[in-house]
Amino acid sequence: MRTKMRLLGFRGAAVKPLNEEAAAELGAELLGEALVFGVGGLCLYLEYLRQAGQSRRREEHLEQTLSDLRQGLEQLQRDLDELRAQGHAQGGAGHAQGGAGPTQGSSGNAPTQAVMAAP
Repeated sequence: MRTKMRLLGFRGAAVKPLNEEAAAELGAELLGEALVFGVGGLCLYLEYLRQAGQSRRREEHLEQTLSDLRQGLEQLQRDLDELRAQGHAQGGAGHAQGGAGPTQGSSGNAPTQAVMAAP
């Protein structure tokens, strides 16, 4: 009873002793409330952990996707550089044949198709 009165803000109030039955009932009520608040707090904590885990997994997935896109872009850049080098190595021979050089036609789409098929 003293604890309950202190929680309510009565510091110097004199409390007469309770009989055994009232004390047991008050103790059971206090224990029940503590249990309910404890379970509620535990549920909130577990939900926080679950949300933090989901957020972390989502961020890792986005980082992986971004990394894959960067690698695909680098591969496309290398393929483009290679095709340009092949075009320069042929010295414009493709233009003399009516413009059907290695940088035109279906060979220009091959790197794009390879990247689209990779993911």
